[in-house]
Amino acid sequence: MDKRNETVTKTRNTPVGRRKSKARTKRAGGTGSARFYYKGNRLKQLRAFCYAVKFGSVARAAESLFLSPSSVSLQLSALEAEFGTRLLERTRPRLALTHEGQLLYDLARPLVEGMENLDRQFRLQQRGMEAQQIHIAAGASTIQYLLPPLVRDYRERHPDVRLQLANVTGKDGLALLRSDQVDFAVGSMLDVPHDLSYEPVQWFDPMLILPRDHVLAATEDIALEDLSPYGLILPPQRLTTYRLVDLVFQQRKVPYHVAIEVGGWEVIKQYVAMGLGISIVTGICITAADHERLSVRNMRRYFPQRSYGVVVRKGKYLSAQAHAFIDLIKPDLFARRDYYESGHSER
Repeated sequence: MDKRNETVTKTRNTPVGRRKSKARTKRAGGTGSARFYYKGNRLKQLRAFCYAVKFGSVARAAESLFLSPSSVSLQLSALEAEFGTRLLERTRPRLALTHEGQLLYDLARPLVEGMENLDRQFRLQQRGMEAQQIHIAAGASTIQYLLPPLVRDYRERHPDVRLQLANVTGKDGLALLRSDQVDFAVGSMLDVPHDLSYEPVQWFDPMLILPRDHVLAATEDIALEDLSPYGLILPPQRLTTYRLVDLVFQQRKVPYHVAIEVGGWEVIKQYVAMGLGISIVTGICITAADHERLSVRNMRRYFPQRSYGVVVRKGKYLSAQAHAFIDLIKPDLFARRDYYESGHSER
């Protein structure tokens, strides 16, 4: 080997020479787009992108993915460089999708969720159980008063699908939604977290219920101040009804006192009928039979209506069977809703 060839060979074998050789290869080979890849995994980038949109921040996405925020940021930057456009606006309190980002998300979300659920779906299909059951979270009043006709109709149309109703309220129901242990929830919400979507479908007035022989039973127009002398029977403080009643009395500076705190509308109605107190309940629990043993007055001018509807986790994949149940409640309920619109509040 002559000295010139020996010099070229040695130069190529140095770190600088190898870097220059790789750069020339990229320019010549037409595979320069690979330089944008962070750790060379498109699925990881798309997953980081979907989680960042879902949780609204890089930090929360990183926590859910068990990565560092810097790793998620690098994956997002690599994805934007690859597509040559800005996908997320980072100047707001929460990350917001650009127009191009929304287009990519609509394509990427089913792919990412499909990969994440691949093992579960495979196991279900392997056992012949695919979409043969749906899981619904709901409170006791929803299960008792709102769902029975829907469950009956659904069973008539889909007799092979198993329904599992989780009787939960408040934080427990939200936890089941977020962990994907239920497909959706049916119930009432006042404040909707940003990672959930809530669509109300029915509204019910607040009702004052009294024993039929109560002194106020002869009064048609009952004012809030008229209730002060009498003990209220209310659900536990952790539930929305108690908080709403307390809020209204506090805002109007009307004194009140709770005589009995107990869960369950049927129990409350029974105690009121026994003359143990009076109560403010949601109209969903008032039946025709209740008018025979109770005096009922509409209190809408003091207390807000309560809505009941469907709650889903944003980005949640719903099976055809789950969609069929929601369509019984209201057809195309989520069809026109922006999946990334912040959840609204009824308060």
